[in-house]
Amino acid sequence: MRRLFQDEDFDFATRNVLGGVFAGAADVGEVLSTVDRIHDGRGRSWVDEWTATAERLLAEDGSRASVAARSLRAANYLATATGAADRTDDEGLFAAVWERHRQAWDAFVDTTHLAVERLEIPYEGTTLPGYLFRSGAADEPRRTLVYNNGSDGSVVGAWVRGISAALARGWNAMTFDGPGQNAALVRQGLPFRPDWEHVVTPVVDALLARSDVDPRRLALVGVSQAGYWVPRAAAFEHRVAAAVADPGVVDVSAAMLGHLPHHLVRLLDTGDREVFDKEMSLGLRLSPRVRAMMTWRMRPYGTTSPFDFFTAARAYTLTGDVVGRITCPVLVTDPDHEQFWPGQSRRLYEMLTSPRELVRFTAEEGADGHCEPLAVGLRGERVLDWLERRLTNPSGQYT
Repeated sequence: MRRLFQDEDFDFATRNVLGGVFAGAADVGEVLSTVDRIHDGRGRSWVDEWTATAERLLAEDGSRASVAARSLRAANYLATATGAADRTDDEGLFAAVWERHRQAWDAFVDTTHLAVERLEIPYEGTTLPGYLFRSGAADEPRRTLVYNNGSDGSVVGAWVRGISAALARGWNAMTFDGPGQNAALVRQGLPFRPDWEHVVTPVVDALLARSDVDPRRLALVGVSQAGYWVPRAAAFEHRVAAAVADPGVVDVSAAMLGHLPHHLVRLLDTGDREVFDKEMSLGLRLSPRVRAMMTWRMRPYGTTSPFDFFTAARAYTLTGDVVGRITCPVLVTDPDHEQFWPGQSRRLYEMLTSPRELVRFTAEEGADGHCEPLAVGLRGERVLDWLERRLTNPSGQYT
């Protein structure tokens, strides 16, 4: 498809925003008029224009339904704005715009006609925030979709790629902020961890304590880096009835290490932290865009050291022993032109010993690229059809 920006990050992010139109989280005219005002490759312009569009929506009066709809779109535009905050000279801009996006999302939660509940999930001496959308009565156990975001996905992304479509089919649907994600990162300072079963198990515990969640029909869907986290969690948390990895991720670090010169990889291998960080610092001075990307990527790992970042990322690897512990059915998506972890969906599929399926998404369908950004409808149909086949009642009926 024709590019909207020459800047690769801007172009990909715009495709993600446009995908939100299918779920009511964007409007085409708002997106295109915003894009038209942005100076290609300029981080401050990106942040300012998406923020301006969002603030216009948030300032407009209207009915409760209109306020909810506008708040949802504004939250999406503000989440998009955060992606270039590190490409400015304002160190506090990322957190400030993120907070504004969360305020807009919470305004949607407070005004929507949907049944939605804020959750505080007990987790290692603290809590993780979550949102549960219910499609039935409070005491009616139903199929429940748990949406696991990736490294930088927003709550609006969870709505677009999981929650909205599940609700339309009569599911409950929830999402949560795990360590290194959203509020758990920005407000609590919790970093990523590779042993994600210690995150998913408290989520499952909290859900299965409820009368409106069917314990036999709990689905776990992970996008982007959660294509690693979800299989990892499913290997140890066997109360998950079916899992989806979109895409499959076997080695998270491959997306980072592939951009390093060989001599820097050797420094990583030998553990020479001081020299590695010094050489990285010199190189990053020459490329503000790469420096901003590194700031963005290192933040959820809880470090400002490139050596510590790359070293930590190497721990996010699925081995055959771990994958072999998965017992539930697993769906792995495999889009054309996967730009971050090419080939890894097939690798994960081949490692699986539980019931499995690999589903292709092609450029001809308009469904290529990481997490199929412009094919929200088609992706949701295939994922939910597969889940419904796996979570059918013994009587053969969906409920």
